[in-house]
Amino acid sequence: MGSLIKAALGDAVLTSMWVFSAPSMGVFTTIIASFLGVQARSLIGLFITTILATILVLTFSLIGKLLGGASFNPSTTASFYAAGLSPATSLISMAVRFPAQAAGGVGGAKAILQVMPDKFKHFVKGPSLKVDVKSGAVAEGLFTFSLCFALLWIILRGPKNPIVQIWLLSVATVGLVVAGSGFTGPSMNPANAYGWAYVNNWHNTWELFFVYWIGPLIGAILAARVFKVLFPPPEPKEKKA
Repeated sequence: MGSLIKAALGDAVLTSMWVFSAPSMGVFTTIIASFLGVQARSLIGLFITTILATILVLTFSLIGKLLGGASFNPSTTASFYAAGLSPATSLISMAVRFPAQAAGGVGGAKAILQVMPDKFKHFVKGPSLKVDVKSGAVAEGLFTFSLCFALLWIILRGPKNPIVQIWLLSVATVGLVVAGSGFTGPSMNPANAYGWAYVNNWHNTWELFFVYWIGPLIGAILAARVFKVLFPPPEPKEKKA
């Protein structure tokens, strides 16, 4: 029980830091693009965002390891569990860690709202539903499915260099965010969505849980199942007598 509580606290801290830091990608993309004389929403701007995302994710990967394997996204935790890549994770541990991650999301969202300069406040708003609830849940599930499938492929079948892995994941994430901006945001991270829903006072609605929790978690689990079917692990070789 002590190790579970420690893991939950690590998740809460890391998720808080992530939700606090994530808006900085938009801020620094705008600043760098302006310095270079290009539009932030251009291809060059997207390239800048992917580099910033790579740096941020690499940093958080290192922090997560220092915190004993902490995670800031319930979707990836569920996907790794369904794929059999996280032996220490169980349904009970997720039942404890997911609320901790959500609480961390609230803390991070509240904190960044207090310190973000007014001219950059438009970057601090979180995901929002722009379609009907059923379409939103399907969209968020599909985007999360794509993210988790890409994550599994990159880690298990992709390049071995960790920096290249994180860069590919950043490219996939930025691409999905752009593709999903007219649907749900997208979030692809229930804890992040909950944090912003809380500060915007819609955290206790059916829309939040159906679109930003149920949809992504189903998508994450399906991604793991499909990946295992398409890329089954090699069978152990029998030892010769």
